[in-house]
Amino acid sequence: MNDNDTKRLSRLTAILTQLQTKRLLTAPELALKFSVSVRTIYRDIKALEQAGVPVFTEEGKGYRLMEGYKIPPVMFTESQANALILAEQLVLKNKDTSFIKDYLEAIDKIKAVLGHQVKDNVNLLADRTRFTQNFNNERNSSNLSDLQFALTNFYVVKIDYTNEAGQTSNRLIEPFALLSTQENWLLVAWCRLRNEFRFFRLDRIKKLEMLAEKFAPHKMTLQEYFDKNH
Repeated sequence: MNDNDTKRLSRLTAILTQLQTKRLLTAPELALKFSVSVRTIYRDIKALEQAGVPVFTEEGKGYRLMEGYKIPPVMFTESQANALILAEQLVLKNKDTSFIKDYLEAIDKIKAVLGHQVKDNVNLLADRTRFTQNFNNERNSSNLSDLQFALTNFYVVKIDYTNEAGQTSNRLIEPFALLSTQENWLLVAWCRLRNEFRFFRLDRIKKLEMLAEKFAPHKMTLQEYFDKNH
């Protein structure tokens, strides 16, 4: 998801929230609130209509939702909720403070409908994730979702890992945190082979298997880990 996609997603969510709280809204009002053109608002309203939201246009007055319409309760899988957490990390890098505020308010509303266990897990993931802008758009890993799940549910993971020298080894690891650099995602995990915390580049994980075995959660925060190891 690129920055434009996350902007639009947050704006559509916020527009829908606005339509639920106010009887009538005009395109110029919305354009001013979200710092976009009126034409962009027209496109956003059309996108909501195409998604099945009953938005009506009152000629010369503005937009309104169908009387009695409420957004039905939303159920997210944990993987979908984790994807939202990554999107939130992306948004926090944006320089537009009003955009950040609107998006975080929308994310709070989404988090409010999550089940207790999923909510606890996504909050843990948010605490254990650090993101910096990735300027390389190449997709070089397909393991991020599985590692997020293993991290928040404390599952031991078996990997085939190739180091910088090109040597491949089998490791049993306990995922602890995920970090993004400008080029790659890094996993911080307790390595049972080396008996210490190690960094693993996700693009060097050639094979990954989540085991049924669980590990005891490591009783420290990500900041405490950094303080201890730097």
